Amino acid sequence: MLHDLTVPQFQKMLTNLQKILDKGAAYADAKKFDVNVLMHSRLAPDQFPLIKQIQIACDTAKLACARLTGKDGPVNEDKEQTFQEIRARIDSTLAYLKTLKPADFNGAEEKKISQPRWEGKWLTGSEYVLHHALPNIYFHITTAYSILRHNGVDVGKKDYLGEMPYKH
Repeated sequence: MLHDLTVPQFQKMLTNLQKILDKGAAYADAKKFDVNVLMHSRLAPDQFPLIKQIQIACDTAKLACARLTGKDGPVNEDKEQTFQEIRARIDSTLAYLKTLKPADFNGAEEKKISQPRWEGKWLTGSEYVLHHALPNIYFHITTAYSILRHNGVDVGKKDYLGEMPYKH
């Protein structure tokens, strides 16, 4: 169950983020400015810039799955500075997510999940996914979307939501 709540959603949202970033690159090209200007844009002076929002979204996906499955994710040093580098980070995260199978998540619902800044506190795997991992990735991807939108990139709700599995 946790596989179905995490991996497909992380893949979908990171893929949507790639498409939104591509629109940002096309916008920069059309307006004749360096796309890397967008990478360092932010909504407020005390907020992380776009590039950090993307790094955190990728980290949320890979670390959540690593904590739930015990399978190490890609190691990133947070040194990305350019559009191409951050796209490679997303690609690396998506490649890792493709390696995960539902069986890898067996027993993850009740697994104790913690991280250093929680100072010894923990959540069950189910609680971690529902109360931390999913809200966190949505927050950072929404913020990345908002930074691009604020800078004039023509993105909308359909870009954020992406493809829907409609039935006929």
